Amino acid sequence: MSATDESLLKEARFFSANDPTSNSFIYPLPPTWWSRPYEYEWCRALASPGATVLDAACGISHPLKFFLGGHCKETYACDYDARITSWNTISEEIIQDVGAEALKLIHEHQGWSKVSYSQASITALPYERDFFDIIFCVSVLEHLSPVDQELSLKEFARTVKPGGKVALTFDYPTVNLEHLKRSVEAAGLSFANAFDLAPQADALHSEIWGKLYCFRALLTKP
Repeated sequence: MSATDESLLKEARFFSANDPTSNSFIYPLPPTWWSRPYEYEWCRALASPGATVLDAACGISHPLKFFLGGHCKETYACDYDARITSWNTISEEIIQDVGAEALKLIHEHQGWSKVSYSQASITALPYERDFFDIIFCVSVLEHLSPVDQELSLKEFARTVKPGGKVALTFDYPTVNLEHLKRSVEAAGLSFANAFDLAPQADALHSEIWGKLYCFRALLTKP
């Protein structure tokens, strides 16, 4: 990866409709997952083969954890839903959400079997201090209260290594960016660079759940 490419990946900003995207990430993504083709491509570019990574609040059927399991040195995935600890229930959910063909493709990818799965809240992670090279948290913060957002960021700061990264994506305006900036600073993390608080003209957006934009931020730990 060139220095220019790496600098572009670190940009904290709204996703643009012109950003790299893929409608298939291990399996074809449902159309209602409007931002995931962009979010997953950004995560793919950030994931290093030699890294120890966490997919935080990973969801049951969502494919990022399976990709990371086949790509990174060590992959952990946690979710508050207790079904995450049973491959049988994960398989059932995949079939229900995206179909039997998706489960077949996941099995063929084989990354699923290399993931360490845990039932946990991201406000109280069951991992040691300074453990991860990078933590991914995709489309989660918008589902949390401001207090739980703060607690989650503190847990990410605790469990990521010094010099490590936290890759966040979330819906806007559901998440308040000013509050997020304060919470990031309070957790002892920092943004890789400055950002505008308003969506740019070509910002990706959806009308499916009301007008939403998708923001991405790469945080670092000193």
